[in-house]
Amino acid sequence: MQNTPSMVAGARRGDIQLETTESIEDKIARDLEEDIIFGRLQPGARLREDALLERFGGTRHLIRAALAKLGQTGIVIIERNRGAAVRRFEPDEVLQVYEVREMLLRQAALRIPLPANPDLIDQLSEINSDYRQCIAENNLRGVHELNDTFHAVMISACPNAYLRDLVQKYTDLTLAIRATNLANPELLKASFEHHHLMIQYMKGTDNWLLAELCAVHVRASKELYLKTSVPGKKPKT
Repeated sequence: MQNTPSMVAGARRGDIQLETTESIEDKIARDLEEDIIFGRLQPGARLREDALLERFGGTRHLIRAALAKLGQTGIVIIERNRGAAVRRFEPDEVLQVYEVREMLLRQAALRIPLPANPDLIDQLSEINSDYRQCIAENNLRGVHELNDTFHAVMISACPNAYLRDLVQKYTDLTLAIRATNLANPELLKASFEHHHLMIQYMKGTDNWLLAELCAVHVRASKELYLKTSVPGKKPKT
């Protein structure tokens, strides 16, 4: 379920067109992903095969294949003899995951050649303009897809392919956490402004500023998740 630079043209205003060759399990996985992103399925919610068969039809094999795809991204947990559930992060786990995510983002940003290629700057500016429009229209699918596309395109400038893959892995892993800010106007406004500032930094030569902003940028989702999704539980210090 990853967004890549090649998806950018189709992602304008969040109007990604599904390929006609999309498999049934891909569509099921996409629909369930939307339910998780938009809060219709909360962390810890069980994904029972019988209920999914009634909703989507098909076969148990297709349902299990779709759940396996979501399991690969980390937003669904599949346990033996218990089935699948939307991944729930405990407070300490959130802190640990984001500690790694921030480190990876910093290192990737530090390796982006600056000033960045003007074509890359133009591409990021166009994506962020569409992102702002989706925010104004409350187009949450567009907000989600364009946000991920913005970051995928920016990190594509990091020359270390292994580091890029790790950044994407932790971006996927935190999807259920990041989804908590989709309906928060103030956080979305701050997100757009951070994107704009990242673009300005990429026109300059100071990788440290860019790296620091990337780390700051991802913390809002972490803090909101800790505040709203695990009430009454405090992370260990």
